[in-house]
Amino acid sequence: MQVKSALSSEAEASGEQKAGAAGADIREALLRGPILSTLLKLAVPTTVVLVAQSFVGVAETWYVSFLGTDALAGVSLVFPIFMLMTMMSNGGIGSGVASAVARAVGAHRSQDADALVWHAVVMGVGLGLASTLLAWLGGPALYRALGGEAGALAAAVEYSNYLFLGAIPFWVVNLLAAALRGAGNVKLPAKVTLAGAAVLVVISPALIFGVGPLPALGIAGAGLAMDLFYLGAALWLLKHLASGRTSLRLAPGRLEGRLIRDILRVGLPTAFSAVQPNLTVIVVTGAVGLFGVEALAGYGIASRLDYLLVPLLFGLGTAVLTMVGTNAGAGQWERARRTAWVGAWLGFGVTSAIGLVVAVVPGLWLHLFSQDPAVLAPGALYLRIVAPFYGLLGLGFVLGFASQGVARVFWPVIGGTARMLIAAGLGWLAVSHFGAGLPTLFALVSAALVAFAAVTSVATLAGAIFREGPR
Repeated sequence: MQVKSALSSEAEASGEQKAGAAGADIREALLRGPILSTLLKLAVPTTVVLVAQSFVGVAETWYVSFLGTDALAGVSLVFPIFMLMTMMSNGGIGSGVASAVARAVGAHRSQDADALVWHAVVMGVGLGLASTLLAWLGGPALYRALGGEAGALAAAVEYSNYLFLGAIPFWVVNLLAAALRGAGNVKLPAKVTLAGAAVLVVISPALIFGVGPLPALGIAGAGLAMDLFYLGAALWLLKHLASGRTSLRLAPGRLEGRLIRDILRVGLPTAFSAVQPNLTVIVVTGAVGLFGVEALAGYGIASRLDYLLVPLLFGLGTAVLTMVGTNAGAGQWERARRTAWVGAWLGFGVTSAIGLVVAVVPGLWLHLFSQDPAVLAPGALYLRIVAPFYGLLGLGFVLGFASQGVARVFWPVIGGTARMLIAAGLGWLAVSHFGAGLPTLFALVSAALVAFAAVTSVATLAGAIFREGPR
């Protein structure tokens, strides 16, 4: 027994030494490696995973489309709410976790970096429980306010209740993945998510339509499949991080106010920033709903492409956040600034290309989901008016993540507020009070993207974000 214990201790020590060496190599690359290639090495695994997740969502929408227009409209009503939780956990509080970890790694505060992992788990449980209760209690009224009625409303409520049942493991997975990304470890969360996405593509149709002894659960099966995926991913990540085989280690301990504040000073305003675009989509969805269920379905499948851009930008944005935060923690401010602009222009180029293609040929996207002319017409209108401005979304989005790395998020929040006021505020007023049509509403959505990019870019150029001093 003593021999086995000694061998086990040696193996554990060897694993910890390897993890420490790997962490040191990652930190060196973040601080001194070529900016573009280092960004791509960090961004590509996360982007591939998130794109895979998004295509799983697209596949799920395709499965649900076989259940009829009411089911498709119901999923369209729930989708922006689910994406709100996604962006708050990944890009809101998750960005606070990633920023705190990145700055701790850059400043050689390894004990703080490890402690932040436990803080992330505790926050994930609390925020996940709150998300479930809010969706269950407030969902029906919200979906009704967004234009859901009769069969579409019933489908939305059923799907939502099952989907948000898994909110706790959902939050835990996303906050742990954020902590790992903050330390420069993008491969571990990528492996977990890719494996889960592959399983989900099979489980989802089996639960929706039934197979063998499994009954057909309909739209409820789509939500339940997502729950099973995140539960499995959460359990695996918790076990792996507790083993000490990564550069970060999960060890339950006393919660510290200073670490909670370090997360929340970035996480809270960034969560508000995450609320803004989703609230915008929710209000615009409500405005489109005034034109009927076909317009709602068409807008829903067209605007889903907006969300498909988010994984591309999120992967790049989190890479920028990690590099910027680590260099800021080490006092390398000029390198942090250069990293931000390299990432921002890369985001602009990729999203511009996608936007121009679908603006010219909207059927490439829309025909994946529907052949109904009444559904396709509003979807094509949206893409022709809004998609040419996707590049500005990319530019502002990545610069916003750079600001999170240095814990200065005021101006990106202002940019997001301008976007929300123009698209949601003016858009709703134009439709509901002045009788404007869909072209005017979608033009205001485009104008909102211009304002968002302008505010964030001007603030960055003016030196309001990348300056030395207290953060």
